[in-house]
Amino acid sequence: MNTHLKALASLVFSAALVAGQAQTTAIGKTHTATKTAKKRTAKKPVKPSIESQIEQLRTDMQNQIQGLKQQLSDRDQQLTQAQQTATAAQAAAAQAQQAADAQQKALTDNKQTVSTLEGAVSDLKTNTASLVTTIQDDQTKTKAAIESPSVLHYKGVNLTPGGYMAAETIFRNHGTAGDIATAFNAIPYENATAYHLSEFYGSGRQSRLSLLAEGKVDWGTLRGYVEADFLGSGTNSNGNQSNSYVMRQRAVWAQAALNNGLSFTGGQMWSLATEQKKGIDAFSGNVATPQTVDPNYVPGFVWTRQFGFRMVKSYPKVAFGISVENPQLIYSTALASDTPYAVLGSAGANGGNYNAAVSNCSTAVLGVNLTTSVGTPTTTCSELATIPFNLVPDVILKAAFDPGFGHYEVFGIGRYAHQQVYPGESTTSYLYGGVKGTGPGTPASPIAKPSVAGSYNNQIALGGIGGSFRVPVTKKIDFGGKAMYGPGVGRYGASNLADLTAAGSGQFAPIHNSSGLATLEWNVTPRLLFYANYGGDYAGRTAYAGFATVPTYNPTTNTWTTATKAVAQGYGSRLASTSTCTAEQPSGYQGTSTGYYTSSGCGLNTRDVQEITGGYWYDFYKGPKGRLRQSVQYAYAVRESWSGAAATGQVTLFQIKGNEGMFWTSFRYFLP
Repeated sequence: MNTHLKALASLVFSAALVAGQAQTTAIGKTHTATKTAKKRTAKKPVKPSIESQIEQLRTDMQNQIQGLKQQLSDRDQQLTQAQQTATAAQAAAAQAQQAADAQQKALTDNKQTVSTLEGAVSDLKTNTASLVTTIQDDQTKTKAAIESPSVLHYKGVNLTPGGYMAAETIFRNHGTAGDIATAFNAIPYENATAYHLSEFYGSGRQSRLSLLAEGKVDWGTLRGYVEADFLGSGTNSNGNQSNSYVMRQRAVWAQAALNNGLSFTGGQMWSLATEQKKGIDAFSGNVATPQTVDPNYVPGFVWTRQFGFRMVKSYPKVAFGISVENPQLIYSTALASDTPYAVLGSAGANGGNYNAAVSNCSTAVLGVNLTTSVGTPTTTCSELATIPFNLVPDVILKAAFDPGFGHYEVFGIGRYAHQQVYPGESTTSYLYGGVKGTGPGTPASPIAKPSVAGSYNNQIALGGIGGSFRVPVTKKIDFGGKAMYGPGVGRYGASNLADLTAAGSGQFAPIHNSSGLATLEWNVTPRLLFYANYGGDYAGRTAYAGFATVPTYNPTTNTWTTATKAVAQGYGSRLASTSTCTAEQPSGYQGTSTGYYTSSGCGLNTRDVQEITGGYWYDFYKGPKGRLRQSVQYAYAVRESWSGAAATGQVTLFQIKGNEGMFWTSFRYFLP
């Protein structure tokens, strides 16, 4: 279409040119003819006719039109040829573009292939290097597992040994004969013989051995743990030559830990009431014990290690536990020997597994031979370890929280005690065999044996509540506190104060106990730790007063006489005798003793024990070969009594106390 328009425009333009040229030519010819006519006026030639001129003009125009047509035809042919050439060129260009695209695609594919090959080669190199590293690591681990295994494998169970070997010393400025561990409730009062003598002991008995057995099953993990040291003493243990101290049970337990966070643990372990570092766990390493060398730690620290069976449910930031634990009552009958007679326990039975030993033996005339009317000396002793007839186990509930800043715990303890009470009878009547005198110079007459008439069973509920926290003050300093309060929870404090006593009727009376401890730990460097503790245990006054008939035997006249006097009953009685508290009272364990003497002791009950202590631990080495540590600890402790009867010549109640300055050193190597 465009070609035809162009051709038509060219034709019109050409026609216009031809017409213009013809007109110009005609005008020119006319003008020329006019001039010629003027010049040839003389001949006057014959003029062409108009028809001929028109015919000539038509002929010329036809010729021009024909030429133009020919030109247009030629141009059309050229244009067609040019279009054909352009089409062919476009086709060639398209073919060339296709070829170029194909070539480019081939190049791109080649580049991708090369890139893929390069990546594969790189990955192969990386995998090869990783494989080499893995093989080397496996070889290293295998070599390490063979040469220095972290666990031992036995029938699919992992065995992990642990513990440490210790060389330790203790110096006290007042004697306790207590070795490394401090019996806080036995710190001597000021007028005791031992108060005037210091003591030094060196010991390796706190060395500790442990073994953890752990096996995985589909539903959880099975564990068994045993831990022991050498702070036990047998019948023949002494420090004379071989230092034959026995190994003792610290912890022995079995556990089934389910994958859902529920665990069941049974055996000898730290009490659920004892503070832990995170969550609730039976492992000894998770117990937040004060950083002391003293294995009795510090007053105010709440702890026992005893049989227990516990169930714990653990979540990411909270854990709940309940346990039943072995009960043991610490009983104080106040200090008169004539309190109403009651039975709540016994020394361990001969032939049984509890300790049947006795101590504090004394000789007295306890009866009269009715034939000869001569008194018979008899030796009586106190039990070394009283085993109560427990009614039910202690029950402890606990919740532990780890919100991301510190660790927090709350717990409650429920306890129960029972005894058999014999009204109208006293330890004196039982002790003296029911024999009484009838007057001076008159042989004693027999009376009936102690009566069991009206005896009954007395029961009492005990328990307490407590809590603890441990928070970071800075990145290197932690501060902690713990407290406990309740009637009859003295045995859970480090000082082991009495849980209960007896009222005037012989029935149980609970002693209100409390314990508190503040702890500060400063990790100066990864190797150096400083610590400080201040704590105390308290036993409340539970005092009663009674009257008793006290028999006295006169061997010269072979007679018994009696006297009635007010006597102290309960715990912390204001009537408690202070006759042996006001001055030093030496006496031997037996009448023939020479050299080893001890005070007969002041009988005032302990009101509280407090201690402030501090020290450091420094790691000379801590690495794959274990740990080598050294420590120095100093402590100052005070034991205060409840006030008793006024001393001779005094009008106020008498109170006494004892203090103890202690200095420990420790050098330990821990297994890796």
